Amino acid sequence: MIQFNAQECQDLHLSLNREWLETNGIGGFASATIAGANTRRYHGLLTAALHPPVGRYVLLSKLEETVFLNGERYELSCNLYPGTTHPQGYRYLKSFRLDPFPIFLFEVGGIEIEKRLFMVHGENTTVVEYEVSSNAGCTIEIRPLIAFRDYHSTTHANSSISGHYTESDGEVLLRPYQELPQLHVAHNARWIGAEGAWYYKFEYPRERERGLDCEEDLFQPFVMQFDAAAGKPAIVIASTESHSAASSEHLRTAEVARRKSLADDSDPFVAALTAAADQFIVKRSGDLHTVIAGYHWFSDWGRDTMIALPGLTLVTRRFDIARDILLAFSRAVDQGMLPNRFPDLGEIPEYNTVDASLWYFEAIRKFLDYTGDVAFVREKLYPTMRSIIEFHLAGTRYGIQCGPDGLIRAGTPETQLTWMDAKIGDFVATPRNGKPVEIQALWYNALRVTESLAELSADASFQKTLRRTASLALASFNEQFWNEERGCLFDVIDGERRDASIRPNQAIALSLGHTMVSPERARSILAVIEKELLTDVGLRTLNAADPQYQSCCDGDQVKRDSAYHQGTIWPWLLGPFITGYIRAYPDRQAKARAWLDGIENSLTEAGLGSVSEIFDAAPPHAPRGCIAQAWSVSEVLRVLLEDVRIADRKAPDALAASR
Repeated sequence: MIQFNAQECQDLHLSLNREWLETNGIGGFASATIAGANTRRYHGLLTAALHPPVGRYVLLSKLEETVFLNGERYELSCNLYPGTTHPQGYRYLKSFRLDPFPIFLFEVGGIEIEKRLFMVHGENTTVVEYEVSSNAGCTIEIRPLIAFRDYHSTTHANSSISGHYTESDGEVLLRPYQELPQLHVAHNARWIGAEGAWYYKFEYPRERERGLDCEEDLFQPFVMQFDAAAGKPAIVIASTESHSAASSEHLRTAEVARRKSLADDSDPFVAALTAAADQFIVKRSGDLHTVIAGYHWFSDWGRDTMIALPGLTLVTRRFDIARDILLAFSRAVDQGMLPNRFPDLGEIPEYNTVDASLWYFEAIRKFLDYTGDVAFVREKLYPTMRSIIEFHLAGTRYGIQCGPDGLIRAGTPETQLTWMDAKIGDFVATPRNGKPVEIQALWYNALRVTESLAELSADASFQKTLRRTASLALASFNEQFWNEERGCLFDVIDGERRDASIRPNQAIALSLGHTMVSPERARSILAVIEKELLTDVGLRTLNAADPQYQSCCDGDQVKRDSAYHQGTIWPWLLGPFITGYIRAYPDRQAKARAWLDGIENSLTEAGLGSVSEIFDAAPPHAPRGCIAQAWSVSEVLRVLLEDVRIADRKAPDALAASR
């Protein structure tokens, strides 16, 4: 349980920089700071996924809360305005905890008020409850502030909004804009009154730091008054569906039980990561699942999903969801390529990636090792795997093709097809066109995984092609990529150009199911990575001695994207690094576990209970980017369970067993 005491909660700098996150399993979320202020345009109490898991709109931004007790008025809310913070309800905070969802404990006038909030799984529904410690009770006044806008934008005062609402049977219904859905606000208030006022110039400092629109106006359509006392909580349920306030206890009990069943582990670090992992698994079309790459602003990405799948679904024993994800993405394959990204508004998927399709094979290999379900893979996935290989052999988009040396070449100077994909206009921040090292490792692994399945499918001719291509790739890779001078691998080869930059991509070549690197060379590579790139919270994307190295990833989009892969630390890279390390040194789990201490400590920073997308390259390694990133969580959880905590319990080779 993550918890902050009164001194910490009332430290405004600290409490504004600690963010909680609630998700609903269909792409929607609620999020803010423990101080109660929204510091991002993405903060809000109900961000609904109108076309799950995308089409996300901030409907309810926040609730303004006032307590009337013994003739005194206490404001529990907190907002940031130009030059001031008002109200300053964080001064009444006695504690904040995640147990398992956000719980705020206020103390005013000698009584305690506990505020709980959570989202209902599978619905665009947020429940907020206020429980008072005193039998004497108090009056709580709540003013909803609504935004009703795309979550990437901000709302400004306008005459188009409708403040009209209807109220019956403990539920308020309003639709400020006809093109957006109706908001249902269930409650047990004793009185509802119309107001229809705009609140102006909320400031979002995290957006200002990112060089984006950082001011917003919010509309307050009505006010609610509650008589709250011990055993008689004040209840607000905001939803795109109809609810009764009386259902809040049942909804809360069910959600607590659901989360407990997922994260029941004696190791608090494992339990926390397992709970965080659940936040990224969401429903897509029909009953199939996908993965949200990161909160607050990412949708589902093919590359991220395939990398994250083992940690989110396999080590957590959620095998049916893994099947769903693999099947969902297999249906989206086009010209031998997995989608790079499903856009927010459901447009045509984007296919501008060279590695998503290849990570798909490693995800399938891991799925087989955990489940042994060869029949499912042969029937549902093998045709797609075969098609992907065939397109890579013959050539597909962006010049992606296997060359006469058995290696994959991809891209042009204008494209960014690997995971180091930052691009500002026409400027590619980290150009890696040609033959990137991890693409060759993934390609070789894909060939070997498919070769085994071809044998089981009696696909002899294709099996022969796969074996021949893999053997050629193995020889070419070891001839071309070994950098004798530095004792590691070149990052990219493009014709006569050998990119000797010290980057973490070579760690991937040590971690896959089928590798091309000898044990001796692997140990040399690991030593270079440990010396040049390893930090307390992940691997740097470039060593500090390189002229292109940048120590901090902040500022506007141009500055941030320029630093994104030029030194910035990525926690997910601890996964392949530690897997490779334990393979080379099977008896050094204790050392590998110590490398995860910084991540464990970071669970109480930035996104509470989760792992940030990136960290600054230079100490003190400030968290940046998304406050909760799927592959950051999944890869740390995977290596913790596969390589560190239970390294002596390796999963069986399902393909070998089938043969």
